[in-house]
Amino acid sequence: MSGGRSGTTLLVLDAEPLPRLGRLTGRVRIEHADESTLAERLPRADVLLVWDFTSHAVRHAWPGEGLRPRWVHTASAGTDHLLCPELVASDTVVTNARGVFEQPVAEYVAALVLAMAKDLPRTWALQREREWRHRESQRVAGTRACVVGSGPIGRAIATTLKALGVTTALVGRTPRTGVHGPGDLDRLMARADWVVAAAPLTDATRGMFDARRFGVMQPSARFVNVGRGRLVEEEALAEALAKRWIAGAALDVFEHEPLGPESPLWDVPGLIVSPHMSGDTVGWRDELGAQFLELFDLWESGRPLRNVVDKQLGYVPGH
Repeated sequence: MSGGRSGTTLLVLDAEPLPRLGRLTGRVRIEHADESTLAERLPRADVLLVWDFTSHAVRHAWPGEGLRPRWVHTASAGTDHLLCPELVASDTVVTNARGVFEQPVAEYVAALVLAMAKDLPRTWALQREREWRHRESQRVAGTRACVVGSGPIGRAIATTLKALGVTTALVGRTPRTGVHGPGDLDRLMARADWVVAAAPLTDATRGMFDARRFGVMQPSARFVNVGRGRLVEEEALAEALAKRWIAGAALDVFEHEPLGPESPLWDVPGLIVSPHMSGDTVGWRDELGAQFLELFDLWESGRPLRNVVDKQLGYVPGH
């Protein structure tokens, strides 16, 4: 792994608030870019920090030939927003923010499961209407979950749900001890009370939750997506909820973000909409900045980087 050198240039694809990089003062030349200036500045950068991980600018600006950064770090778990054929084919190393979001996302999924099981959205709606309406709620312990995505986030979700007494099955790209393969997905979904999408976005996972898959689920089951928006065919999910093929759903990620006020998803019955916030706890940006600084120390000293993405797969391979 090539490390830092005198005159190293770090280019930051900006988003507010900016990362705290004061510890690099005197060690590296820091430049900033936005979507309009990224293509011009990329060739003279040694390192690119994709701080604006909602942007697809890297895919459009990455140089096919010639000078380019030797290392790209994205302050996100997903990498589909930056991996283009030219970057995949290059010798540039890509790392991600693995290790920051796992437990927060798992807690968020657990909160959604409890909220839906205990009918909290309707309780809040009835409170606003000053209506006293007693109901019975669902016991979570003893239910079954199918978590799709066996990476660190999926494993953290499974562990957290198990702590609630939920019998949980993990589904990954390849079967191994404790992980089911894709061939088991329909069978597991058909038995699950909770189906949680936490997979990366790849050619194999794009649109995997479609009308057929929602038809496989039990009418009493609920669906949660905290992975990537394009894992789900949103119109098919809306139809499944409207026709009561499934009992409810929660989406934290969407095909197009931010979700515009004109989107019909806001009004789908039984759907909880949240603005891509499942991993964003107080202080998360500071954690992302600190993680990058640790990785930069490794890179500068020529030591192996952590969180290296397999660019062909689109994520950090499991151990």
